[in-house]
Amino acid sequence: MHIKVAFVGNPNCGKTTLFNAYTGAKHKVGNWAGVTVEKKEGIIKHDGNTITLVDLPGIYSLSPYSMEEILTREYIMNYDPDVVVNIVDTSNLERNLFLTLQLIELGKPVVVVLNMIDIMENKGYEINVERLSRELGVPVIPVSATKQRGLTKLLHQLIKTSKMKSEYVPMSVNYGTVIEHKIDQLIDAISETHSLNENVKRWLAIKLLEKDSEIMKRIKLPNWESKNYSEEIGKIKYDYIACFIEEVLQIDHDEETFSDKADKVITNNFLGIPIFLLMMMMVFAFTFSVGNYFAGIFESIHYGLSWLIRDFLIAFNVTDWVIALIVDGIIGGVGGILIFLPNIACLFIAISILEDSGYMARVALLMDKFMCKIGLNGKAFIPMILGFGCSVPAIMTARTLENENDRLITTMITPFMSCSAKMPIYVLFSRIFFPGYEIVVAFSLYLLGVFVAIVVALIFKTTLKKGKTALIMELPQYKMPSVKTITIFVWEKVKHYIVRAGTVIFLASVVLWFILEFNTTGHVDMTESFGASIGKAIAPIFAPLGFGTWEAALSLIAGVMGKEIVVSSMAVIFGVTESGFAFALKAVGFNMISAYAFMAFCLLYTPCVATIGIIKKETNSWKWTIFSFVYQLTVAWFVAFLIYQIGRRFF
Repeated sequence: MHIKVAFVGNPNCGKTTLFNAYTGAKHKVGNWAGVTVEKKEGIIKHDGNTITLVDLPGIYSLSPYSMEEILTREYIMNYDPDVVVNIVDTSNLERNLFLTLQLIELGKPVVVVLNMIDIMENKGYEINVERLSRELGVPVIPVSATKQRGLTKLLHQLIKTSKMKSEYVPMSVNYGTVIEHKIDQLIDAISETHSLNENVKRWLAIKLLEKDSEIMKRIKLPNWESKNYSEEIGKIKYDYIACFIEEVLQIDHDEETFSDKADKVITNNFLGIPIFLLMMMMVFAFTFSVGNYFAGIFESIHYGLSWLIRDFLIAFNVTDWVIALIVDGIIGGVGGILIFLPNIACLFIAISILEDSGYMARVALLMDKFMCKIGLNGKAFIPMILGFGCSVPAIMTARTLENENDRLITTMITPFMSCSAKMPIYVLFSRIFFPGYEIVVAFSLYLLGVFVAIVVALIFKTTLKKGKTALIMELPQYKMPSVKTITIFVWEKVKHYIVRAGTVIFLASVVLWFILEFNTTGHVDMTESFGASIGKAIAPIFAPLGFGTWEAALSLIAGVMGKEIVVSSMAVIFGVTESGFAFALKAVGFNMISAYAFMAFCLLYTPCVATIGIIKKETNSWKWTIFSFVYQLTVAWFVAFLIYQIGRRFF
């Protein structure tokens, strides 16, 4: 028997942790057709049944306000899952149950999962599971995804519920005489023109009374007019939950939880930001201290492998240009970036720990008031935080902002965040020119990116209408990060980095090697090559910034493919491993000030082609895409110019 199961829940409810507990790293990640919202699918087997799990975007309701909400609803309606699993955060039970009622009204079989039940029990809370199941009219299963508790029982319930799909009749909230009468009238009107399941007809009637724009496009009833009852229907839902919540969840209101105590300090108006900065310093300390140790091992392997392969090729009388291509071009370019893999892995380990513990949600809350002051929705800081990993999913996340101008401004400033692809540049240059101060240098660049983004947002504020919406989010309880969740998260990122090294960086290294070895007359000295000519043509633009050499200019051009390619390009150009970079960079004129200006330029200049593509997709405008390309290049030049010209007068 094949069963299709949809996972639905609020953000931070532990949905992904539960999904990973079942699927591990054996799941597919992609985008819904035609849109840039991520989906995950995993297949597991249990008791002779094949179960496909689909992890849908985290949402707070099924109202059509964001793409995530629309897609989740459309999936449940159109892809017809056998069971909808609603993962509920028991620490925010009342708030989560609002989405539960909406899911039940959709008319599909629902199983409610009370996640993180162990955390609640440890705090002395009691949850009457049977009473909750009776009130909702659906099975309720308590689980702990992190401790693998209740997972087998949940699978048994999914199989049982799927077999009874055809008999499923959802419970109905009574909306009062007036609204119920209108629901009955709408059901009759829908029945005249549409052949649908009775459960679906009631849900459609409720949506029409809420003036749901998506449903009104589909169900056209020309002679029907009604006021918008969305507020009344929402209030009745909350009143219904309030009637039984105290009987279901016994809470000692006098006992302050650990999260409450911690938040008094961590989200404090005065201490919150300094604590956040301290946390980020610790992230970079871990990234450099632990990462550098393993990077040294990787470098030794890379160096030894290069000479081993060179000697092997020489022994077989392979021509010099083929040896140069393989050793200097491919191994030098790809290996030159892979030696920084430990630093990248350490960065993602640290960030995933902060995220899985519940701390990152607090960061967004801390920045809410400040973001509103610069004319942005408080939610805009969430994509900016994600930008520390990669700008592409960060910009995709901006589509959850309700205000169009908020989405546009956030899309325009998110590439200023220092993504992980820029880390190899910081590691290389800070080791050479700022030994002992690598952590401070990297941290300062991250802060510089945030500062520039804020300044640019203030400029946009004067030219675009300010958004009105504020940040509304549930803060999850603090919890011990899941080793399995962190492992899967880091592995996915590291795998992406390795795949990128074996594809994009591999191709870029080969192409770069050829343009550095040839011109129209054939094989020439590198200084007379196509690549050198291109670099020399644009190098004067960077002279006022302190790095007006053709080597630096060419590596920056290559960096548009991906910022990590800046380092791999230099490895090909100079034909050295990391230990030889110090002499090579100093030989072409780099010093402490120009090195920092170069890192600042790499931080801020035109994003990679993948980010440019996602900007075009999200804005649906070539005008804004071209503007983004040009203005970020201009900002980067101006900031690097100030750094170098001012810095050279003091150092």
